Amino acid sequence: MTNPTASTIITKSKIVSKKARKSALEMTNRSKASHIGSCLSVIDLLAVAFSQKTLDEFSSNNEILLSKGHAAAGLYAVLDALHLLKHPLESYCEDESQLYGHVNHHASSQIPLSTGSLGHGLPFALGVALSNKKLGNKQKTIVVISDGELNEGTTWESALVAPQLELSEMILIIDRNRIQSLGFTEETLRLDPIASKWESFGWDVIEIDGHNHFEILHAISSKNTKPLCVIANTVKGKGVTFMENSIEWHYKAPSIEEMNLALSEIDEAEK
Repeated sequence: MTNPTASTIITKSKIVSKKARKSALEMTNRSKASHIGSCLSVIDLLAVAFSQKTLDEFSSNNEILLSKGHAAAGLYAVLDALHLLKHPLESYCEDESQLYGHVNHHASSQIPLSTGSLGHGLPFALGVALSNKKLGNKQKTIVVISDGELNEGTTWESALVAPQLELSEMILIIDRNRIQSLGFTEETLRLDPIASKWESFGWDVIEIDGHNHFEILHAISSKNTKPLCVIANTVKGKGVTFMENSIEWHYKAPSIEEMNLALSEIDEAEK
């Protein structure tokens, strides 16, 4: 492991994200499982974070936690693309498999916590960041949450605590795809203005394109004196035209015809 350039990490992360998108589509088709839209919105964020961790020695100890555990297929697919998964993707949601439909920490040593019940990831990450600070470790703690998790009280309790404890190595990434469960976030419970809320709690805040790998890498590599909140503007179902910004793909599994169409579109987009 060396100290690669940003372009080296980005080259890797783009390969990982393309492979992971295709794998997640195949997994949800084969298992008739939900949440492909959520997987496709978060894969770029995970691909960059884990590619950096794999290639960059200064980031090798970073803790990366996916709190929106319903996007498990996306996480497993990214880890598999980086050869960090213990079990074959073909076993996803099969009986006795460790690849549960929600994130299972037994699936990989890179998964610190089983997640799925929303609102748990950020407080857990806060504890990890506090432990590292007390031990003098400089590794970053990166936690990815859904924008729907901003409905959870534990999220805002943690938002209060992190600045008080001066956890400057903590990074929260909000997957801001604006869709939760059966509706749009602003119709379910209005969240905007998100940035000013986090700033008022004492966090540094930046907004990025959550599918732009350079912007993602810059955000998670930044040096801060406060906890950092990254509002990653994403598209639910990103990369598959008929899935993008569509509520139905929170729960619907792709048919074989829909999967093949989606796979062809992903391949065509890279040409």
